[in-house]
Amino acid sequence: MTSTKFIKQLIFCTLITPLLSKAQNFTISGTVKESSSGETLTGVTVSVVERPRAGVTTNDYGFYSITLPKGTYTLRFSYVGRKQELVPIQLESNLTLNTKLTDEKEASMTEVVVSAKKDNDNLTKASMGTEVLNMKTASKIPVVFGEKDLVKTLQLMPGVKSNGEGANGFSVRGGATDQNLILLDEAPVYNASHLLGFFSTFNSDAIKDATIIKGNSPAQFGGRLSSVLDVHMKEGNNKEYQTSGGIGLISSRLTVEGPIQKEKSSFIISGRRTYADLFARLSSDLKNVKLYFYDLNAKANLYINKKNKLYFSGYFGQDVLSVNKLFGSKWGNSTATLRWNSIISSKLFSNTSLIYSNYDFNVGFQSDGVETNYNSHIKDLNLKQDFSYYLNSSNTIRFGFNVIHHTITPTKAEGTGIISTKKSQKGLENAIYASNSWKPSDNLNIDYGLRFSFYNVPDSNKTYYNLEPRITANFRLSNTESIKLGYARNTQNLHLMSNSTGGSPTDQWIGNSFKIKPEIADQVSLGYSKNFNNDALELNTEVYYKTMQNQIDYKDGADINTVPNIESELLFGKGRAYGWEILLKKKKGRLTGWIGYTLSKTERKIDGINNNQWYNAKQDRTHDLSIVAIYNLTPRWTLSGTFIYSTGNAVTFPTGKYILNNQTIYQYNNRNADRMAPTHRLDFSATYERPARGRFQSSWSFGLYNVYGRQNPFSITFKENKNNPKQIDAVQTSLFQWIPSVTYNFKF
Repeated sequence: MTSTKFIKQLIFCTLITPLLSKAQNFTISGTVKESSSGETLTGVTVSVVERPRAGVTTNDYGFYSITLPKGTYTLRFSYVGRKQELVPIQLESNLTLNTKLTDEKEASMTEVVVSAKKDNDNLTKASMGTEVLNMKTASKIPVVFGEKDLVKTLQLMPGVKSNGEGANGFSVRGGATDQNLILLDEAPVYNASHLLGFFSTFNSDAIKDATIIKGNSPAQFGGRLSSVLDVHMKEGNNKEYQTSGGIGLISSRLTVEGPIQKEKSSFIISGRRTYADLFARLSSDLKNVKLYFYDLNAKANLYINKKNKLYFSGYFGQDVLSVNKLFGSKWGNSTATLRWNSIISSKLFSNTSLIYSNYDFNVGFQSDGVETNYNSHIKDLNLKQDFSYYLNSSNTIRFGFNVIHHTITPTKAEGTGIISTKKSQKGLENAIYASNSWKPSDNLNIDYGLRFSFYNVPDSNKTYYNLEPRITANFRLSNTESIKLGYARNTQNLHLMSNSTGGSPTDQWIGNSFKIKPEIADQVSLGYSKNFNNDALELNTEVYYKTMQNQIDYKDGADINTVPNIESELLFGKGRAYGWEILLKKKKGRLTGWIGYTLSKTERKIDGINNNQWYNAKQDRTHDLSIVAIYNLTPRWTLSGTFIYSTGNAVTFPTGKYILNNQTIYQYNNRNADRMAPTHRLDFSATYERPARGRFQSSWSFGLYNVYGRQNPFSITFKENKNNPKQIDAVQTSLFQWIPSVTYNFKF
């Protein structure tokens, strides 16, 4: 039998055989919510005590469905940080069972939970390279300026690397900044940072949960090579009105939420703004300087009936930087998502989404009466349809399609004496997909799927087609350990052009063309998980190997911002990335936290660069270490600290120089063959929870960023030595030594 026939028969048996069963089966379905706010809970484990193999987890909207033979059962609803619920049922017909989970009051007084998952999810689920972030944990971790930050917390996980201090974006398993799909309520976010990377666009007060998937994403995700960061906004309290916020040294935030229709519909509005520019104006030299950002999150859900619900969510944020009338820039994101949830039957759940996303950048210069402006943007209109079909206790099928219309305007210059010939590019990105979560035995879970994507370039009448298979398997060796294996192919049709390692707002996006082909990555990974001390300690380790096709880099000396045709500056080749990740978590007790370590290598091989030999990618870093500790000193005081160490970024230093027309021109040799100095830093914070006065709750957070004043490298510049003109000096620029912070938080 050929391998193709075997695979076809395996899929046929998996999907069709359960339909042939003549047993009298019934379905239990419903929604799981948080008791205090009415928010739906994602990822709640719903298991059957009498049949452990029959367990499922709630989807992004808290829905679950389990099909069982007629009989008497006990359902267990479990979620970390919530009191476990045991519900006995007599199953004689299809049953709707909605459940509410309450906070574990005692646990919240003695420990800080560092996971949003069930205690042993790492042993039972087939997902690989996946981390779910608990927003309560993020609020305890010290960050720059004391502003709790989702992205900065994720960068403390193995395999997720910061691009450096003062740099936006992050890299995952050797991928570039643009190879991460960042979603906010399903809407793509193209620049997820404020103030050149010191803050992320995500206001943590408005965020419900966040999941990062490092390459082995399910079939419903696509369009990027390295990772998916899936962020969901809160829905708002549907029981009572609440106001919360915080006042810090350079920023403040305010959130208002409450019911539209009590216990059915709700809204939330959350805003944030920095005011560094207000302090700057106290100086006579900086009166005309503007430097701030603001963002606004809003969401509402409207109850139609028991089986239908509408959600509308939006985000708008912008950065402003200007100096007198000489220089000014604005950049920002705006997104909007309209979703319709429909429970078509007890087994079939539908989610239909209309999505808008726009990233816009503008910068202007004025000197001696000459004005020059640069602008670029990328705008998406997106239709997405997703179905979840709970076939039986062993198979959950997910399928759907996605259509995205891209309008991309590369950076173009306008102004005095400038005539720009650059035009907007159009692109139509489409995909259909299907996947199945299969439990063939109590010890084996397999998730497999196929995504078929195709990208049309109207200008050249060219269409690129790609098949993207994905499969992950988890085999449980015992009650405390398991092994995992995964393979995934991902393709990418949009590409970010940047000359810097960390990225900047001036970076420009371009789509596929007749010359620029889709990037393709194939990743194989192997993992091992082990839990200790009744799941209080968790060890996860993975090794991965990834090959990449159609990778893009620049010719030596390329200028991507002023050249009429950017494609003339590009070269194409292949890449590879491989590494070993270790994550050790302590999840229970007064002291919690984790240690993460990554050993990795990332390389490119492109004809025309580095004598056609392999060279380090910009994001290549050999070692990354992060240590996070959170200690509940008393019921009121929580102490936390982080330590990070990473190998310096790969850079190209000059090997010589020559003088031409009285100008010094540096000569370079091998691409990215040098290193910046290593980065390491210790941060510390303390949080005091004040006694509640009725509904009013408040806390103080104190922090010190960079405790021992390490001057980490931000950039390296080169200049002639004053005493010896033949000598070149490398000058390092560092941003911060010590940054104290104080934040007052409140809720009522």
